[in-house]
Amino acid sequence: MTAAQSISVLLRAEQLCKYVDTQSGTLTLLDQVSLSVGAGQSLAILGRSGAGKSTLLGLLAGLDVPSRGEVYIEQHCLSAMDEDQRAALRAAAIGFVFQSFQLLPDLTAAENISLPLALCGVADAAQRAEQWLQRVGLSHRLHHTPRQLSGGEQQRVALARAFANQPRILFADEPTGNLDEATGKQIMDLLFELNQHEGTTLILVTHDAVLAERCQQRVYLEGGRVQS
Repeated sequence: MTAAQSISVLLRAEQLCKYVDTQSGTLTLLDQVSLSVGAGQSLAILGRSGAGKSTLLGLLAGLDVPSRGEVYIEQHCLSAMDEDQRAALRAAAIGFVFQSFQLLPDLTAAENISLPLALCGVADAAQRAEQWLQRVGLSHRLHHTPRQLSGGEQQRVALARAFANQPRILFADEPTGNLDEATGKQIMDLLFELNQHEGTTLILVTHDAVLAERCQQRVYLEGGRVQS
């Protein structure tokens, strides 16, 4: 058995299709997309705008359901679960980092991290939030709200929030899209550092081929189909 074969598959997609009805007819967003990602591995989903990258990410994360095909996270078949069950799985096993940060504007950096932890029943949510802000270099920003933080600092808070609940999978959708080149590189360095240190499976949507080269696997989408 090779090293690659010995890594357990954490997420698997089989023949995913996504169709939407429009006034002009049926539009195909994804067409027979299959992939698998091992535990602790990293995968980049590449393609031009409109290629289906974010649609695929939404299906893999259980935020949407495919028109055809299946997604499995460990032993869980997402289409066999109702929305409440998928939401519970996301809360327990999945973290998200978005291009637009998605921080609550009236909460401090620490509160943006501790609130979702508390909602999941974590007893030491406040302490864990402080620990994670320290890990991303923001221990001096505990009580600052997002409007008092730079874009790079806001994305660091978002990374800390995503990792604080120790997810098995982290989905990142263009996480450097709103940042300048230098700040974006710092964020990606931090993301891959945390990915490797925590053993979290990373699934990254990007249009940046250089960034994608840092991932162990790459999937190229064009017109909703995987290209060789």
